[in-house]
Amino acid sequence: MKLDAALPPRSLNDVPAIAKAAEEIGFDALWTQETQHDPFLPCALIAEHTAHLHFGTAVSVSFARSPANLAYTAWDLAAQSGGRFILGLGTQVKAHIERRFGMPWPESVTGKLREQIQVIRALWDCWQNGTKLNFRGEYYKITLMSPFFNPGALTSPPAPLLKERGAYIPIYIAGVNTGLARLAGEMCEGFHAHPFNSPRYMNDVILPAIEEGLQKSGRKRSDITVSMTPFVAITPEEEAFARMQVAFYASTPSYKSVMELHGWGATAGKLSGFASKGEWAEMPMLITDEMLAEFCLITTQENLAGDLKKRFDGIADRITLYTPFIPGEKDEWWKNLAKAFD
Repeated sequence: MKLDAALPPRSLNDVPAIAKAAEEIGFDALWTQETQHDPFLPCALIAEHTAHLHFGTAVSVSFARSPANLAYTAWDLAAQSGGRFILGLGTQVKAHIERRFGMPWPESVTGKLREQIQVIRALWDCWQNGTKLNFRGEYYKITLMSPFFNPGALTSPPAPLLKERGAYIPIYIAGVNTGLARLAGEMCEGFHAHPFNSPRYMNDVILPAIEEGLQKSGRKRSDITVSMTPFVAITPEEEAFARMQVAFYASTPSYKSVMELHGWGATAGKLSGFASKGEWAEMPMLITDEMLAEFCLITTQENLAGDLKKRFDGIADRITLYTPFIPGEKDEWWKNLAKAFD
């Protein structure tokens, strides 16, 4: 199990120092997000200012972009970093795609994401091996690649398994429900589990769906990396923050399955009602201590590493605490935690 870090929402000017500090602390990877800033721009700075640290998007919103845009950007970052970049894709939800990005929502979420991945890899295969570009699907028709627009092959070879599969750059996809988990098992190198989940939900719902996808493509569990971003609370203030975030995520209709597994579907419905009216302050009060304990690891500083390993043993291959890494705040604490995961 590897310990990663999340890049905090900061300006690009701050990224070099954060990346250097993350590598010095001993994290295996640093993940960027698409919240307040573009997720790819910091990646170029992370690559430039580190030597060994892996990095990637967790996540970039795929339905807000052309697969060709994604393919070019990932190719450049992989080339710049000597193969340390991981392309993490997420579909987001309908309201954000239509109303925040002004893009159409597909009839089939898994169908469109599948085609995006296929197009990306078709472009990579074309650039690396000179394969004729000829993708024709329901959502995309990509057939044009003249030498002027071809960036050429990567000189830093990918891992043998990736090269064998024609992947070249690892692709992780994110999801909450079974459709995307199955797609990850079938086609991808990794799965970013949403922060809003529980060990029971992972064991009963997500991992079996990933296994279905793995079996479909003739692969094994060791062929895919499961990355998790759990809520962790050591202080009362952190518990209050986690309770607020759990309430926010539980109000999302497409995430209702997580609450329903635990028998809390009615609460999810009430939370959705509050969210639709913008009554955010009332929502955390609906998250009971029992609910919070399912979705957040409540522990002590001394027991954190051991409790994380125990809670996610056999579930996660990578762990990124939901709390972003901020250099200068608890550096020794982070170093000790990273050492415990070596």
